Amino acid sequence: MTAGQWFGLVVLVISIYIFWQIRQALLLAFTAVVIATVLNRVVRRLERSGMKRSLAVPLTMVGLLVVLALFIAVIVPPFVNQFQQLIELLPQGIEEFRGWLNRLQNFVPVSVLERLRGTGGLIPQIQDLVGRLFDNFLALFANTLSVVLSALLVTVLTIMLLAEPSKYRWAFMQLFPSSRRLRISEVLDKCDEALSGWAIGILFNMTVIAVFSGMGLWILGVRLPLANGLLAGLLTYIPNIGPTLSVIPPAVLALLDAPWKALAVLVLYIAIQQIESNILTPLVMQRQVSMLPAITLLSLVVFGIFFGILGLILALPIAVVAEVLLKELLIKDFLNQR
Repeated sequence: MTAGQWFGLVVLVISIYIFWQIRQALLLAFTAVVIATVLNRVVRRLERSGMKRSLAVPLTMVGLLVVLALFIAVIVPPFVNQFQQLIELLPQGIEEFRGWLNRLQNFVPVSVLERLRGTGGLIPQIQDLVGRLFDNFLALFANTLSVVLSALLVTVLTIMLLAEPSKYRWAFMQLFPSSRRLRISEVLDKCDEALSGWAIGILFNMTVIAVFSGMGLWILGVRLPLANGLLAGLLTYIPNIGPTLSVIPPAVLALLDAPWKALAVLVLYIAIQQIESNILTPLVMQRQVSMLPAITLLSLVVFGIFFGILGLILALPIAVVAEVLLKELLIKDFLNQR
């Protein structure tokens, strides 16, 4: 290797090391970019209605803060209360499940019963896992000062990006050769559209799933419908795995009342997921980036391992942007060149 190549390799290694050391700040900055991208759609609509941007930006931010404050004041207290009750009732439901398996002994073939017993042997592990997850959830918010400072940083960055997005866009484009800036501008537009579409689609799906799940559980008379409904909506954010995990708590609680009710909960959640897959998703798919399930799951695992909770939350928007960049810059501009 020549001296110039060695120098370039050293610079690359140092850059990777620096980026790794400031990875949390970069993730917070990307969070601000995602929020600003979504809110910019609202600002643009207000501008098209005749409002000046200097007024549209603070109005949008105030509206967002009001919505968050109402959500925290109205939804969070009963959710936390019901979630604590859910954690307390899960062991009782698991014991009921064990008793139900024992009562099946005279009606189920031996081979099937052995498999069910094997599954029952995993129940203590599941219970321990739930306990550890709950403890980690509490530990996550133990450092209140860090959370508040991170939230303030994201808020300030979001306001700055919203106030003058064209200047930040222009500064970013200066990093590229002048001959490529027009193409980079087109790619940024596609990233903007993809992020906005993804955010609108996922928020819509999460809201509908939460409402349908909560109402269905309330009609069935299952305990803690608010907590389980919100949990189902939140877990919708995690494709494939989330809907499966969300059915476990309400099914266990329903089993405390009657086996048929647990079966009804399972049918309810399957029906809701069918509605989400066959009706809701096609309706919003034109505003979303369609990602392969394996890529989605892999991005969640990888970012969760390397960057923790924040990486897990940002895995999907990062994957959305990465897919656009790969499709536009690698496939179209490089691989498909003739």
